[in-house]
Formats: sequence, structure tokens, C-alpha cells
Amino acid sequence: MAPRRPTTRDRDLVIAIDGPAGSGKSTIAKGVARALGLRRLDTGAMYRALTLRAVRAGISPDDARSLADLARRTRFTYKDSDIVMNGRPLGDSIRSPEVSGVVSKVSAHRPVRKELVERQREIIGNGGVVVEGRDIGTVVCPEADLKVFLTASPEERARRRHRELTDAGVKVPFTKLKKEQARRDTLDSTRKASPLKPADDAVRIDSTKKTPRQTVAEVVRLARAIQRGRPRARGR
Repeated sequence: MAPRRPTTRDRDLVIAIDGPAGSGKSTIAKGVARALGLRRLDTGAMYRALTLRAVRAGISPDDARSLADLARRTRFTYKDSDIVMNGRPLGDSIRSPEVSGVVSKVSAHRPVRKELVERQREIIGNGGVVVEGRDIGTVVCPEADLKVFLTASPEERARRRHRELTDAGVKVPFTKLKKEQARRDTLDSTRKASPLKPADDAVRIDSTKKTPRQTVAEVVRLARAIQRGRPRARGR
């Protein structure tokens, strides 16, 4: 799908894409944003960036107070939809095993989520954005125009993640990765602060047997159906 300039009706459109690790959120969010000419916000990258900074600073993933203070002192921006922390692009460093192993603990702390949700809402602003994460449709932006809960089988999600890490030059045994993914799924879905779950009005899409192109096309069709029903832009 060729990218296009956003129309007046696009400019305040907010699309929320939630789902577990490996469900394809980033790939689909990028494709949808490109197809509709919108910005993209990867909220999970913010938690990973904060976790990376905490690891480097020697802060325990169990220290909620220090982590929240670190979040307050951290500046997040985006360049070409990639996270930039305190002016420095992070690239694949936020996807390393040392970050993946503790990011669920860091993101489970209510004070940490409070700090980062405020930043996320500021970036979302008046819309024109595709937002991906785990609690976008339920907490960060429950008023999103379109809410999608994206999933896939555990085996497929682990396979995608393994391929992604391998392509980035990170060697992790598949069985270990799959076990870590199951552990993270449990932590994310059972945490008290903003647990991973679909919003009541979310459209559920299982991408296990679909190509990224097919899934992007499905979300784009849903978004354009909403656009056709919106005669003019509205403020948020």
C-alpha cells in the first residue's frame, strides 16, 4: 500500500493496537500508519527504554519509587517513529535479552505507568496517530476511534520474536524464548496496574495464519469505514 497524505478526517483519527509480545503490533502499526499517512507511537518502546536506562544505572526492577523518579527525569521523543531517549536514538538496544527479561516487572509498577501514560497522552495529542501497546484501548486512550486487539498462537509469536532477534544478531535458544514469553504473558495479564486485556469494544484479530499485508489491509479497511462515517474533523 502506498503512503498518502492525511486528509482532514484523518488528522484527528486515533487507532489503538493492543496485544501480547510477538503478535505483530509493531509491524502492523507501521503498515497502517504508512497506508493512512499517520504518525506511529510505540508505547512499549518507552517502557523498554526506561528499563534499559534503569539496568545501566543499576536500579532494581523492584524499586518502584526510584524507577518512577527515573521516568520523571527521562525525556522521550520520536524520530521516524523510533524512540529517542534524552536525545539519543536507542535502536535495537531496547530489544536485548537483558531488557526483555525485566521490562514486565518495571512496567507493572503503578507509579511508573502513571508517569509514562501522561507522556503518551501528550504525544497522542489531537490524534492523527496509530498507537501500539498493551493498555491503549483500556487505559491510555479509551476514546480511540478504532481499537484492535491483535494476537497469534504462542508458537507463532515465539517464532516471530526469535526471527526478529536473529535478524538483529541476537542469539537466543527458541525454547528459552518461548518460556520467557509465556512468563511475560502471565505477568502482563495478571498485573494490578493496567493488565493486558482487550477493550470491550475492541476488534479482535488473530494473525496466526495471516500475512502482515493481510492484517494491515484488514485494519485499514476498518479505519476507512470509520472515516466514511465522519463528515468532518472533531477536536479531542
